[in-house]
Amino acid sequence: MTILQSQNPISELLQKRGENREMGLYSCCSANEYVIRAALRRAKDHDTVVLVEATANQVNQNGGYTGMTPAAFRAFLDRLAEKENFPVDKLLYGGDHLGPLTWTHLPEAEAMENAEELIRSYVLAGFSKIHIDTSMRVADDAPDERLPDAVIARRGAQLCRIAEDAFVQYRAEHPEAPAPVYVIGSEVPIPGGAQENEDSVTVTSPADCEATLAEFQKAFQALDLADAWKRVVAVVVQPGVEFADESVIEYDRGAAKELMTCLSKHPGLVFEGHSTDYQPKECLREMVEDGIAILKVGPALTFTLREGLFALEQIEQELYGINDFPRSYFRAVLEQVMLEDQSQWAKYYHGSIPQKRYARAFSYSDRARYYLTNPRVAKAVDTLLNNLDHVGVPMALLSQYLPVQYARVHAGQLELKAEDILMDRVGDCIDDYLYAVLDAR
Repeated sequence: MTILQSQNPISELLQKRGENREMGLYSCCSANEYVIRAALRRAKDHDTVVLVEATANQVNQNGGYTGMTPAAFRAFLDRLAEKENFPVDKLLYGGDHLGPLTWTHLPEAEAMENAEELIRSYVLAGFSKIHIDTSMRVADDAPDERLPDAVIARRGAQLCRIAEDAFVQYRAEHPEAPAPVYVIGSEVPIPGGAQENEDSVTVTSPADCEATLAEFQKAFQALDLADAWKRVVAVVVQPGVEFADESVIEYDRGAAKELMTCLSKHPGLVFEGHSTDYQPKECLREMVEDGIAILKVGPALTFTLREGLFALEQIEQELYGINDFPRSYFRAVLEQVMLEDQSQWAKYYHGSIPQKRYARAFSYSDRARYYLTNPRVAKAVDTLLNNLDHVGVPMALLSQYLPVQYARVHAGQLELKAEDILMDRVGDCIDDYLYAVLDAR
Protein backbone atom coordinates (compact mmCIF):
# COMPACT_ATOMS: atom_id res chain seq x y z
CA MET A 1 0.00 0.00 0.00
CA THR A 2 1.37 3.39 -0.96
CA ILE A 3 1.28 6.30 1.47
CA LEU A 4 1.16 9.73 -0.12
CA GLN A 5 4.02 12.07 0.71
CA SER A 6 2.96 14.56 3.39
CA GLN A 7 4.41 17.86 4.49
CA ASN A 8 6.29 16.51 7.47
CA PRO A 9 7.87 19.53 9.21
CA ILE A 10 11.19 17.71 9.48
CA SER A 11 11.27 16.98 5.74
CA GLU A 12 10.33 20.59 5.09
CA LEU A 13 13.13 21.90 7.28
CA LEU A 14 15.72 19.63 5.72
CA GLN A 15 14.55 20.62 2.24
CA LYS A 16 15.19 24.25 3.17
CA ARG A 17 18.67 23.16 4.20
CA GLY A 18 19.31 22.54 0.50
CA GLU A 19 19.12 26.28 0.05
CA ASN A 20 21.09 27.09 3.20
CA ARG A 21 23.67 24.54 4.34
CA GLU A 22 23.88 26.15 7.76
CA MET A 23 20.41 25.02 8.81
CA GLY A 24 19.84 22.03 11.03
CA LEU A 25 17.73 20.62 13.82
CA TYR A 26 18.57 19.60 17.35
CA SER A 27 16.71 16.87 19.18
CA CYS A 28 15.90 17.12 22.89
CA CYS A 29 16.20 13.50 24.02
CA SER A 30 14.76 13.73 27.50
CA ALA A 31 11.66 12.86 29.45
CA ASN A 32 12.39 15.35 32.23
CA GLU A 33 9.67 17.99 32.70
CA TYR A 34 12.03 20.87 33.46
CA VAL A 35 14.28 20.03 30.52
CA ILE A 36 11.37 19.84 28.09
CA ARG A 37 9.84 23.06 29.38
CA ALA A 38 13.22 24.76 29.01
CA ALA A 39 13.36 23.55 25.39
CA LEU A 40 9.85 24.85 24.76
CA ARG A 41 10.73 28.24 26.23
CA ARG A 42 13.87 28.61 24.13
CA ALA A 43 11.97 27.56 20.98
CA LYS A 44 9.27 30.10 21.77
CA ASP A 45 11.89 32.83 22.25
CA HIS A 46 13.42 32.01 18.86
CA ASP A 47 10.12 31.31 17.06
CA THR A 48 11.29 27.87 15.97
CA VAL A 49 10.17 24.26 16.20
CA VAL A 50 11.31 21.94 18.95
CA LEU A 51 11.87 18.22 18.46
CA VAL A 52 11.50 16.03 21.55
CA GLU A 53 12.44 12.37 21.27
CA ALA A 54 11.76 9.52 23.65
CA THR A 55 14.18 6.60 23.73
CA ALA A 56 12.93 3.01 23.66
CA ASN A 57 14.11 2.29 27.20
CA GLN A 58 12.50 5.51 28.50
CA VAL A 59 9.10 5.09 26.87
CA ASN A 60 7.70 1.86 25.44
CA GLN A 61 4.59 -0.30 25.35
CA ASN A 62 5.45 -1.59 28.83
CA GLY A 63 6.07 1.88 30.27
CA GLY A 64 9.89 1.98 30.19
CA TYR A 65 11.75 3.48 33.12
CA THR A 66 9.50 6.56 33.02
CA GLY A 67 6.36 4.47 33.38
CA MET A 68 4.93 6.07 30.21
CA THR A 69 3.72 4.45 27.02
CA PRO A 70 4.18 6.43 23.76
CA ALA A 71 0.56 7.63 23.96
CA ALA A 72 1.06 8.76 27.56
CA PHE A 73 4.33 10.50 26.66
CA ARG A 74 2.63 12.30 23.77
CA ALA A 75 -0.09 13.49 26.16
CA PHE A 76 2.61 14.54 28.65
CA LEU A 77 4.32 16.67 25.97
CA ASP A 78 1.02 18.23 24.95
CA ARG A 79 0.29 19.16 28.59
CA LEU A 80 3.70 20.82 28.92
CA ALA A 81 3.16 22.72 25.67
CA GLU A 82 -0.17 23.98 27.00
CA LYS A 83 1.48 24.93 30.30
CA GLU A 84 4.12 26.95 28.45
CA ASN A 85 1.60 28.37 25.96
CA PHE A 86 3.66 26.82 23.17
CA PRO A 87 1.97 26.23 19.79
CA VAL A 88 1.49 22.49 19.42
CA ASP A 89 2.02 22.65 15.65
CA LYS A 90 5.65 23.57 16.37
CA LEU A 91 6.18 20.60 18.69
CA LEU A 92 7.62 17.60 16.86
CA TYR A 93 7.46 14.08 18.32
CA GLY A 94 10.23 11.56 17.76
CA GLY A 95 11.05 7.99 18.75
CA ASP A 96 14.72 7.17 19.34
CA HIS A 97 16.49 3.79 19.06
CA LEU A 98 13.24 2.03 18.18
CA GLY A 99 14.11 -1.62 17.80
CA PRO A 100 15.08 -4.57 20.01
CA LEU A 101 17.16 -2.37 22.36
CA THR A 102 15.47 -3.49 25.57
CA TRP A 103 14.99 -7.10 24.48
CA THR A 104 18.51 -8.07 23.42
CA HIS A 105 18.44 -10.94 25.93
CA LEU A 106 15.81 -12.65 23.77
CA PRO A 107 16.26 -14.55 20.50
CA GLU A 108 15.48 -12.68 17.28
CA ALA A 109 11.89 -13.87 16.85
CA GLU A 110 10.84 -12.71 20.32
CA ALA A 111 12.99 -9.57 20.37
CA MET A 112 11.62 -8.44 17.01
CA GLU A 113 8.04 -9.21 18.02
CA ASN A 114 8.49 -6.81 20.94
CA ALA A 115 10.21 -4.28 18.68
CA GLU A 116 7.30 -4.45 16.23
CA GLU A 117 4.83 -3.64 18.99
CA LEU A 118 7.13 -0.84 20.15
CA ILE A 119 7.29 0.88 16.80
CA ARG A 120 3.57 0.32 16.19
CA SER A 121 2.73 2.01 19.49
CA TYR A 122 4.87 5.04 18.61
CA VAL A 123 3.29 5.52 15.17
CA LEU A 124 -0.24 5.03 16.51
CA ALA A 125 0.50 7.72 19.12
CA GLY A 126 1.33 10.20 16.36
CA PHE A 127 5.14 10.24 16.47
CA SER A 128 6.37 11.36 13.07
CA LYS A 129 10.18 11.03 13.34
CA ILE A 130 11.13 7.41 13.70
CA HIS A 131 14.71 6.29 14.33
CA ILE A 132 14.77 2.60 13.43
CA ASP A 133 17.68 1.04 15.29
CA THR A 134 18.41 -2.65 14.75
CA SER A 135 22.17 -2.29 15.15
CA MET A 136 22.37 -4.29 18.39
CA ARG A 137 22.86 -8.04 18.73
CA VAL A 138 20.10 -10.22 20.15
CA ALA A 139 20.49 -13.50 22.01
CA ASP A 140 20.93 -15.79 19.01
CA ASP A 141 23.42 -13.53 17.16
CA ALA A 142 27.10 -14.49 17.24
CA PRO A 143 28.42 -12.65 20.34
CA ASP A 144 31.94 -11.97 19.01
CA GLU A 145 31.17 -11.02 15.41
CA ARG A 146 30.07 -7.73 13.90
CA LEU A 147 26.39 -7.87 13.06
CA PRO A 148 26.19 -7.92 9.23
CA ASP A 149 24.66 -4.91 7.49
CA ALA A 150 22.29 -7.26 5.68
CA VAL A 151 20.85 -8.48 8.99
CA ILE A 152 20.57 -4.96 10.41
CA ALA A 153 18.84 -3.77 7.22
CA ARG A 154 16.48 -6.76 7.04
CA ARG A 155 15.34 -6.19 10.62
CA GLY A 156 15.09 -2.44 10.01
CA ALA A 157 12.90 -2.94 6.94
CA GLN A 158 10.74 -5.35 8.92
CA LEU A 159 10.09 -2.61 11.48
CA CYS A 160 9.50 0.01 8.79
CA ARG A 161 6.83 -2.24 7.27
CA ILE A 162 5.07 -2.32 10.63
CA ALA A 163 5.38 1.47 10.95
CA GLU A 164 3.90 2.07 7.49
CA ASP A 165 0.98 -0.25 8.15
CA ALA A 166 0.36 1.42 11.52
CA PHE A 167 0.38 4.83 9.86
CA VAL A 168 -2.39 3.78 7.48
CA GLN A 169 -4.47 3.08 10.58
CA TYR A 170 -3.41 6.34 12.25
CA ARG A 171 -4.15 8.46 9.18
CA ALA A 172 -7.65 7.01 8.91
CA GLU A 173 -8.40 8.79 12.19
CA HIS A 174 -6.11 11.79 11.58
CA PRO A 175 -6.34 12.67 7.86
CA GLU A 176 -4.03 15.69 8.17
CA ALA A 177 -1.23 13.77 9.90
CA PRO A 178 2.15 13.96 8.15
CA ALA A 179 3.66 10.68 7.00
CA PRO A 180 6.54 9.62 9.25
CA VAL A 181 10.13 10.23 8.28
CA TYR A 182 12.78 7.65 9.06
CA VAL A 183 16.35 7.59 10.31
CA ILE A 184 18.41 4.45 9.71
CA GLY A 185 21.98 3.27 10.27
CA SER A 186 24.24 0.42 11.26
CA GLU A 187 26.98 2.23 13.21
CA VAL A 188 24.82 3.66 15.97
CA PRO A 189 26.40 4.82 19.26
CA ILE A 190 24.73 3.24 22.28
CA PRO A 191 22.19 5.44 24.09
CA GLY A 192 23.53 7.44 27.02
CA GLY A 193 27.20 7.52 26.02
CA ALA A 194 30.04 5.00 26.12
CA GLN A 195 30.53 2.75 29.13
CA GLU A 196 34.32 3.20 29.11
CA ASN A 197 36.43 6.34 28.76
CA GLU A 198 38.21 6.51 25.42
CA ASP A 199 40.73 8.82 23.79
CA SER A 200 39.30 8.47 20.29
CA VAL A 201 36.64 6.76 18.22
CA THR A 202 36.80 5.53 14.65
CA VAL A 203 34.93 7.66 12.14
CA THR A 204 32.58 5.72 9.85
CA SER A 205 34.29 5.07 6.54
CA PRO A 206 32.61 6.19 3.29
CA ALA A 207 32.65 2.58 2.10
CA ASP A 208 30.80 1.40 5.21
CA CYS A 209 28.28 4.21 4.89
CA GLU A 210 27.58 3.34 1.24
CA ALA A 211 27.30 -0.36 2.09
CA THR A 212 24.76 0.40 4.82
CA LEU A 213 22.65 2.53 2.49
CA ALA A 214 22.75 -0.11 -0.24
CA GLU A 215 21.67 -2.90 2.11
CA PHE A 216 18.84 -0.83 3.58
CA GLN A 217 17.57 0.20 0.15
CA LYS A 218 17.60 -3.43 -0.98
CA ALA A 219 15.78 -4.55 2.17
CA PHE A 220 13.17 -1.80 1.79
CA GLN A 221 12.57 -2.79 -1.84
CA ALA A 222 12.10 -6.43 -0.83
CA LEU A 223 9.20 -5.41 1.43
CA ASP A 224 7.57 -3.00 -1.05
CA LEU A 225 8.73 0.07 0.90
CA ALA A 226 9.71 2.28 -2.03
CA ASP A 227 7.58 5.17 -0.78
CA ALA A 228 8.98 4.84 2.74
CA TRP A 229 12.51 4.88 1.31
CA LYS A 230 11.77 8.35 -0.08
CA ARG A 231 11.07 9.43 3.49
CA VAL A 232 14.39 8.23 4.88
CA VAL A 233 15.85 11.63 5.76
CA ALA A 234 18.99 10.71 7.68
CA VAL A 235 21.49 8.00 8.42
CA VAL A 236 23.22 7.65 11.78
CA VAL A 237 27.01 7.53 11.44
CA GLN A 238 29.94 7.87 13.81
CA PRO A 239 31.50 11.25 12.93
CA GLY A 240 34.09 10.97 15.69
CA VAL A 241 32.26 12.30 18.76
CA GLU A 242 31.55 10.50 22.02
CA PHE A 243 31.39 11.01 25.75
CA ALA A 244 31.70 8.74 28.75
CA ASP A 245 31.97 8.95 32.53
CA GLU A 246 34.75 11.56 32.58
CA SER A 247 35.78 12.13 28.95
CA VAL A 248 34.52 13.95 25.88
CA ILE A 249 35.85 13.39 22.37
CA GLU A 250 35.38 16.58 20.38
CA TYR A 251 34.48 16.78 16.69
CA ASP A 252 37.40 16.98 14.28
CA ARG A 253 36.04 18.07 10.90
CA GLY A 254 39.30 17.12 9.23
CA ALA A 255 38.96 13.52 10.39
CA ALA A 256 35.33 13.44 9.21
CA LYS A 257 35.92 15.15 5.86
CA GLU A 258 36.08 11.95 3.81
CA LEU A 259 32.85 10.64 5.34
CA MET A 260 31.03 13.85 4.43
CA THR A 261 31.67 13.26 0.72
CA CYS A 262 29.00 10.54 0.84
CA LEU A 263 26.26 13.15 1.14
CA SER A 264 27.02 14.60 -2.29
CA LYS A 265 25.96 11.25 -3.79
CA HIS A 266 22.64 11.24 -1.95
CA PRO A 267 20.80 14.56 -2.35
CA GLY A 268 18.18 15.11 0.31
CA LEU A 269 19.95 12.90 2.84
CA VAL A 270 21.74 14.18 5.93
CA PHE A 271 23.63 12.58 8.79
CA GLU A 272 22.21 12.34 12.29
CA GLY A 273 24.77 12.77 15.07
CA HIS A 274 24.33 10.92 18.34
CA SER A 275 26.32 11.50 21.56
CA THR A 276 26.86 15.18 20.70
CA ASP A 277 26.54 16.04 24.41
CA TYR A 278 29.22 18.36 25.87
CA GLN A 279 30.57 19.40 22.46
CA PRO A 280 31.68 23.07 22.30
CA LYS A 281 29.17 25.14 20.37
CA GLU A 282 31.74 25.81 17.65
CA CYS A 283 32.11 22.06 17.10
CA LEU A 284 28.33 21.68 16.96
CA ARG A 285 28.18 24.43 14.36
CA GLU A 286 30.88 22.74 12.27
CA MET A 287 28.97 19.46 12.42
CA VAL A 288 25.84 21.11 11.04
CA GLU A 289 27.78 22.90 8.33
CA ASP A 290 29.47 19.65 7.30
CA GLY A 291 26.23 17.70 6.94
CA ILE A 292 25.41 16.34 10.40
CA ALA A 293 22.20 18.31 10.32
CA ILE A 294 20.38 16.52 13.14
CA LEU A 295 22.08 16.76 16.53
CA LYS A 296 20.88 14.54 19.37
CA VAL A 297 21.41 15.67 22.97
CA GLY A 298 20.19 14.11 26.20
CA PRO A 299 22.45 13.60 29.22
CA ALA A 300 24.04 17.05 28.83
CA LEU A 301 20.62 18.59 29.40
CA THR A 302 19.94 16.76 32.66
CA PHE A 303 23.59 17.27 33.66
CA THR A 304 22.97 21.02 33.39
CA LEU A 305 19.69 20.61 35.26
CA ARG A 306 21.57 18.85 38.07
CA GLU A 307 24.11 21.69 38.13
CA GLY A 308 21.25 24.13 38.59
CA LEU A 309 19.71 22.07 41.39
CA PHE A 310 23.04 21.78 43.23
CA ALA A 311 23.56 25.55 42.92
CA LEU A 312 20.05 26.30 44.20
CA GLU A 313 20.62 23.97 47.13
CA GLN A 314 23.76 25.92 48.00
CA ILE A 315 21.60 29.06 48.13
CA GLU A 316 19.04 27.21 50.29
CA GLN A 317 21.81 26.14 52.66
CA GLU A 318 23.04 29.72 53.05
CA LEU A 319 19.51 30.86 53.90
CA TYR A 320 18.78 28.06 56.35
CA GLY A 321 18.78 29.35 59.92
CA ILE A 322 18.13 32.91 58.78
CA ASN A 323 14.68 31.75 57.68
CA ASP A 324 12.42 29.06 59.12
CA PHE A 325 11.79 26.24 56.62
CA PRO A 326 12.41 22.46 56.34
CA ARG A 327 15.53 21.90 54.27
CA SER A 328 15.23 19.83 51.10
CA TYR A 329 18.50 17.90 51.48
CA PHE A 330 18.24 17.31 47.74
CA ARG A 331 21.76 16.06 47.15
CA ALA A 332 21.70 13.78 50.20
CA VAL A 333 18.34 12.30 49.17
CA LEU A 334 19.57 11.72 45.61
CA GLU A 335 22.71 10.01 46.89
CA GLN A 336 20.76 7.78 49.26
CA VAL A 337 18.30 6.71 46.57
CA MET A 338 21.16 5.91 44.17
CA LEU A 339 22.87 3.82 46.83
CA GLU A 340 19.69 1.88 47.53
CA ASP A 341 19.11 1.18 43.83
CA GLN A 342 22.38 0.75 41.93
CA SER A 343 20.87 -0.70 38.76
CA GLN A 344 21.27 2.43 36.66
CA TRP A 345 24.88 3.34 37.48
CA ALA A 346 26.92 0.40 38.83
CA LYS A 347 28.25 -0.81 35.47
CA TYR A 348 29.21 2.74 34.45
CA TYR A 349 31.08 3.96 37.51
CA HIS A 350 34.26 2.30 38.74
CA GLY A 351 37.03 2.86 41.24
CA SER A 352 37.12 3.53 44.97
CA ILE A 353 34.14 4.42 47.13
CA PRO A 354 34.98 8.18 46.98
CA GLN A 355 35.46 7.98 43.19
CA LYS A 356 32.06 6.37 42.72
CA ARG A 357 30.45 8.90 45.03
CA TYR A 358 31.96 11.68 42.91
CA ALA A 359 30.74 10.03 39.70
CA ARG A 360 27.19 9.64 40.99
CA ALA A 361 27.05 13.41 41.40
CA PHE A 362 29.22 14.77 38.61
CA SER A 363 29.79 12.18 35.86
CA TYR A 364 29.23 13.22 32.24
CA SER A 365 27.27 9.99 31.87
CA ASP A 366 24.78 11.60 34.26
CA ARG A 367 23.24 8.38 35.49
CA ALA A 368 21.57 10.50 38.19
CA ARG A 369 18.95 11.46 35.61
CA TYR A 370 17.30 8.06 36.00
CA TYR A 371 16.52 8.86 39.64
CA LEU A 372 14.99 12.32 39.28
CA THR A 373 11.48 10.87 38.97
CA ASN A 374 11.89 8.81 42.15
CA PRO A 375 9.16 10.08 44.53
CA ARG A 376 11.64 10.95 47.30
CA VAL A 377 13.95 12.80 44.91
CA ALA A 378 11.05 14.61 43.23
CA LYS A 379 9.72 15.66 46.63
CA ALA A 380 13.16 17.04 47.55
CA VAL A 381 13.21 19.09 44.33
CA ASP A 382 9.74 20.47 45.06
CA THR A 383 10.76 21.34 48.62
CA LEU A 384 13.89 23.10 47.40
CA LEU A 385 12.07 25.23 44.84
CA ASN A 386 9.21 26.04 47.22
CA ASN A 387 11.64 27.03 49.99
CA LEU A 388 13.46 29.46 47.73
CA ASP A 389 10.25 30.99 46.44
CA HIS A 390 8.93 31.28 50.00
CA VAL A 391 11.90 33.23 51.34
CA GLY A 392 13.06 34.80 48.07
CA VAL A 393 16.44 34.34 46.41
CA PRO A 394 18.81 37.18 47.35
CA MET A 395 20.50 38.67 44.32
CA ALA A 396 23.90 38.44 46.01
CA LEU A 397 23.56 34.66 46.38
CA LEU A 398 22.26 34.30 42.83
CA SER A 399 25.37 36.15 41.66
CA GLN A 400 27.54 33.82 43.74
CA TYR A 401 26.13 30.52 42.51
CA LEU A 402 24.39 31.25 39.17
CA PRO A 403 26.07 34.38 37.76
CA VAL A 404 24.63 34.05 34.23
CA GLN A 405 21.10 33.89 35.60
CA TYR A 406 21.92 36.80 37.94
CA ALA A 407 22.82 38.94 34.92
CA ARG A 408 19.55 38.05 33.19
CA VAL A 409 17.46 38.80 36.28
CA HIS A 410 19.35 42.07 36.71
CA ALA A 411 18.61 42.98 33.09
CA GLY A 412 14.91 42.18 33.47
CA GLN A 413 15.12 39.16 31.12
CA LEU A 414 14.35 36.53 33.76
CA GLU A 415 11.99 36.33 36.72
CA LEU A 416 13.48 35.84 40.17
CA LYS A 417 11.61 32.58 40.63
CA ALA A 418 13.35 29.31 41.46
CA GLU A 419 11.94 27.12 38.69
CA ASP A 420 12.45 29.87 36.09
CA ILE A 421 16.07 30.18 37.18
CA LEU A 422 16.48 26.41 37.01
CA MET A 423 15.01 26.10 33.52
CA ASP A 424 17.05 29.05 32.30
CA ARG A 425 20.19 27.23 33.46
CA VAL A 426 19.16 24.29 31.26
CA GLY A 427 18.58 26.82 28.51
CA ASP A 428 22.28 27.68 28.59
CA CYS A 429 22.98 24.22 27.17
CA ILE A 430 20.16 24.51 24.63
CA ASP A 431 21.59 27.85 23.46
CA ASP A 432 24.70 26.04 22.17
CA TYR A 433 22.49 23.84 19.97
CA LEU A 434 20.42 26.75 18.73
CA TYR A 435 23.65 28.52 17.83
CA ALA A 436 24.59 25.48 15.78
CA VAL A 437 21.33 24.77 13.97
CA LEU A 438 19.64 28.09 13.28
CA ASP A 439 20.34 29.78 9.96
CA ALA A 440 20.62 33.19 11.64
CA ARG A 441 22.87 33.47 14.67
